[in-house]
Amino acid sequence: MATLRDILRRINSVKSTRQITKAMKMVAAAQLRKAQLQAEQSRPYAEKMSDMLGHLSAVATDKLSHPYFEKREVEKQTLVVMTSDRGLCGAFNSNLIRNAEHWLKERDPEKVELVCVGRRGYQYFKKREWKIVEAYIEFNAEMKFDMVRGMVNQLTTRFVTGQTDEIYLLYAKFFTTAKNVPTFEKYLNIDKPESHGDGETVGAYIFEPTPDDIFSALLPRYALIRLQSALADSFASEHATRMMAMTLATNNAGEMIDSLTLQYNKARQASITTEILEVVSGAEALRG
Repeated sequence: MATLRDILRRINSVKSTRQITKAMKMVAAAQLRKAQLQAEQSRPYAEKMSDMLGHLSAVATDKLSHPYFEKREVEKQTLVVMTSDRGLCGAFNSNLIRNAEHWLKERDPEKVELVCVGRRGYQYFKKREWKIVEAYIEFNAEMKFDMVRGMVNQLTTRFVTGQTDEIYLLYAKFFTTAKNVPTFEKYLNIDKPESHGDGETVGAYIFEPTPDDIFSALLPRYALIRLQSALADSFASEHATRMMAMTLATNNAGEMIDSLTLQYNKARQASITTEILEVVSGAEALRG
């Protein structure tokens, strides 16, 4: 049976843990506000650019061509797995890795390669049979635009040069603080955008330079904003999951402190009662 000193030591230990989890929860909440704003701002930009490309496609008609649109026989696929660099974020990483494993099991390891974003995913897959061609483990759930541009250049170069035939993104799409969903999204090749409206309405505009030239200028930016939007969702989901995990840990620590305090009081009361009985028994023995 634990002594009073042991129980008191454990209470103090749990209190220290609760202070840490509470501080981590506040930090995650502050980071979440910033990441959520980035995620919400990037989506309309990507949607508007997609809408613009759709209108341009009505003018470009069948002449529209770009390396990003190239559709070829699939000999090699690339999966970009976006996990976190740090832990203590609940089931965030395990959900993503489980979905990645399910996707990979249906494919030949010789025809699939991985790009790991986040230390947790890299540490998991480097011990498996799947080939990792690139790892980005220094984001720390912060949008670093130089790294994003470098990542886009790496991915698009691999596709254009034929090193891979399809690229997919796997990330946690952010909806609310309590909801994020692991999402697969095809990154390259890009499906040709659907025409919006009839050609006559769009043709009333004068384009300078030609629509094809505009496509050539916009598509690299479109690839950038799509990857940036996915990363923003992933970072917001990570911070939200970590905040929820730290909230639960703080609440559980409080409940444990209450339970240990009750246990301490009962043990202390039993100790006092035992001492009183010993005193009374000793006094009765002296009388007798």
